Amino acid sequence: MSTLLRVLIVEDSEDDALLILRQLRRGGYEPFYKRVDALEPMRAALEQQSWDVVVTDHNMPQFNSSVALELVKNVGLDIPIIIVSGSIGEDVAVAAMKEGAHDYIMKDNLTRLVPAIERELRDAETRRAHRRAEDAIRHMAFHDALTNLVNRHEFELRLQQALDNARDRHATHAMLYLDLDQFKIVNDTCGHAAGDQLLRQLAARLQREIRESDTLARLGGDEFGVLLESCSFDRAHVIAITGESGSASDILSTADMACYAAKDQGRDRIYAYTEGDVEFAQRRTEMDWVSRINRALEKGEFELYQQAIVPLAHIDSTKQLSEFLIRLREENNVLVPPGAFIPAAERYNLMHEVDRWVIKTAFFYLAQVYRRIGRNGHDGIYFINLSGASLSDDAFFEFVREQLTRNELPPQMVCFEVTETAAILNLHKAVDFIKSIKNEGCLFALDDFGSGLSSFSYLKEIPVDYLKIDGGFVRNMLDVPMDCAIVEAIKEVGHVAGLKIIAEFIESDAIKQKLQEIGVDYGQGYGIEAPHPLDREDAPVA
Repeated sequence: MSTLLRVLIVEDSEDDALLILRQLRRGGYEPFYKRVDALEPMRAALEQQSWDVVVTDHNMPQFNSSVALELVKNVGLDIPIIIVSGSIGEDVAVAAMKEGAHDYIMKDNLTRLVPAIERELRDAETRRAHRRAEDAIRHMAFHDALTNLVNRHEFELRLQQALDNARDRHATHAMLYLDLDQFKIVNDTCGHAAGDQLLRQLAARLQREIRESDTLARLGGDEFGVLLESCSFDRAHVIAITGESGSASDILSTADMACYAAKDQGRDRIYAYTEGDVEFAQRRTEMDWVSRINRALEKGEFELYQQAIVPLAHIDSTKQLSEFLIRLREENNVLVPPGAFIPAAERYNLMHEVDRWVIKTAFFYLAQVYRRIGRNGHDGIYFINLSGASLSDDAFFEFVREQLTRNELPPQMVCFEVTETAAILNLHKAVDFIKSIKNEGCLFALDDFGSGLSSFSYLKEIPVDYLKIDGGFVRNMLDVPMDCAIVEAIKEVGHVAGLKIIAEFIESDAIKQKLQEIGVDYGQGYGIEAPHPLDREDAPVA
């Protein structure tokens, strides 16, 4: 069965064109062709039709191969161009190849035509595949994988361009910020798949509300930004708000909060509130959480849970790994996950107090375990999360060392972990703290690895023992090939760096099996073990 070949023949001799077509048919092709012999007809043919290959004579009364090559280049097409000529000197042929011709064939030796076309079609497909891969990587670098919206990096670039434009041309632009209140609850109650679907639907809904020239971006987990270019303040209000403003007391309360918001953002600025502003709702919720967090610290209402980290590959070690996770027990005995109160603790500078409570409680518990199983019998490594605020606290290292000494705890039982984002925000202090804590004998892990724009480059600077792959990649790796490729890349680079790799958010046996096939060292997630309270016999006293 013949293969369709779309061939544009640039030839002034109809007889020579027929010889070319006959040779193509002999080679198993069914040519769809057009013959042209001048510049404008060729330009029209290139613009009106897609072609697999261009076969051109070298010398024609009104045309030549050099002009044909230049035209294809100017149109911006990647099409194999083969010169078929009755007489062409070696110097001319070499010059034509330098100009972009892929091969040249003498008309008295057309047997080379089909093999040359087959070779160039293969090469062209390889080039297209490479471009598709490069385009996909380039797209991924500037877009969010879940919603396909512009990501934070690209949004910041466009925002800076808008600011430059506003200064240089006195243009007016507007930026909107949206944050989903209590989005963590959706993930905790309905699952991450439902949370992902909500984000996709919200992205589509928001996209319909803005102009084609505007930029909608996903700035973080549940944060979105909108850049309205050449948009007046009044027009931005029309896009952003509804007509419902609440009561007079609501408006006054909101104005008061807007003042505090402006101060929080650096003072000497205007903060415009709009009805339904999710940031204000979050601020109110977080302000309520401040008193609840302080009360929990004072009355011992926080609890530590534990979740196993199990080997996925053959690990030459008998040590058992697990992570401590914080929870808050409400008065009605409801257990609150950290996603509900940690953002408030971070915003209002309470995380260093929360971290110290966790370390005191975890070390006390580990001391009981250590004494119970004997000084030579400890066989566990326990992971403890630290915040960026603690890494920046000059007194925090001494606090950790004092707690190790007070509890007579072998430091090798403890592995601190910090998110990649928190580490790179204050890289110098983070590296200093990690080096100091490792000199004491503790281990260190980099959590949520892969979420940064230059994740691999930081491995040369941050001296860690474990990498915990960002759960967002693990969760979707069976359905998103790029996520699976990122997991594999992190594993490969991490192993080259001599690190152990831990995959989080393992929610099914299928994901666990895939990670085992890839060669990831450890796994953690609800598909392996749900977090559970500490053993009661070793639980710390209030």
